[in-house]
Amino acid sequence: MYGAMRDDLKAGLAEIREAGLYKGERVIQGPQRASVSVGDGDVLNFCANNYLGLADHPKLIKAAQEALDRWGFGMASVRFICGTQQPHKELEAKLSEFLGTEDTILYSSCFDANAGLFETLLTDQDVIISDELNHASIIDGVRLCKAKRMRYRNRDVADLEARLKEASGARYRMIATDGVFSMDGYLAPLDEICELAERYDALVMVDDSHAVGFTGPTGRGTPELFGVQDKVDVLTGTLGKALGGASGGYTSGRAEIVEMLRQRSRPYLFSNSLAPSITAAALATLELLDSSSDLLGKLRANTELFRRRMTEAGFDLLPGEHPIIPVMIGDAAKAGKMADLLLDQGIYVIGFSYPVVPLELARIRTQMSAAHSTEDVNRAVDAFVTARSMMDE
Repeated sequence: MYGAMRDDLKAGLAEIREAGLYKGERVIQGPQRASVSVGDGDVLNFCANNYLGLADHPKLIKAAQEALDRWGFGMASVRFICGTQQPHKELEAKLSEFLGTEDTILYSSCFDANAGLFETLLTDQDVIISDELNHASIIDGVRLCKAKRMRYRNRDVADLEARLKEASGARYRMIATDGVFSMDGYLAPLDEICELAERYDALVMVDDSHAVGFTGPTGRGTPELFGVQDKVDVLTGTLGKALGGASGGYTSGRAEIVEMLRQRSRPYLFSNSLAPSITAAALATLELLDSSSDLLGKLRANTELFRRRMTEAGFDLLPGEHPIIPVMIGDAAKAGKMADLLLDQGIYVIGFSYPVVPLELARIRTQMSAAHSTEDVNRAVDAFVTARSMMDE
């Protein structure tokens, strides 16, 4: 049987390559940081989610090493059997304090947090109203739930209101949205969304993976930025981006919701506990953010510099203030070629194309980091200008 499937898979892979949509993997020879070793040399990394530059921070590495010595390598169990250690409880409490929520539950990833959320809380009597550009993990989590599904146009509060009216007969209505849409760097208008939720008696769920740690006045995320921390019912996020960059996720919010997730959420009940070293490093990350705002300031300065210089150079950027800065190319093959030319100049970026982004909207999604120096940012802009001239020849 596999012979026929193998032929179909080979043909499908060939089509992906011919369309310029094949996603190769470049191997990094060393830690994740502003400058990484790829192939035969070092290149500046402008495509990682290492927003605060903490992926190789010595304080996090030290915390992880000490946790290995004290708490061991792994839990070999799920939380409710014998997989809970004191650092797990400390991290949940610290995240709740940091986010301004009532309680928090840890997961192996934010993908698991979203996958285990909706089916635990909602039934076929309920409705989930989801932004059309939500992350794949929200989409998959919604699919696992028996609640009725509705979508509204990206960040379109008028369309959201229409869906809320349409769902008026449901027992519960839950609005689900990313805090930041990762392919565009656009922010969800949480102030308007929460106002509608209050008016139409709906719950609000936000995945803040691309915001927590650096968005908002003190880095608490999009709810802080929009002043709605007390109005968001469920907040999911990751430890794998700004908060250390390793792995792990969480769901934070109303105490009763979190308690029910502990009892019924399948990814929590049937997945191993977060490794002690990751848990300890995440605690060190939150302590670091509480003690200084220097990293936030540096990230914002780098973001402003890159956006300004690229705009002055005539590149088509999606507007905003987020450190995700898509450079729009359009054609998938051209985006891939430009990424290769930039790599030749020592700038590591990736071309994003269908199905990650819509057809004809291929782009190079650059991401700023607090680990980048001003010289790094200027060098990246100069490399883009050079690569564009080479493509025009």
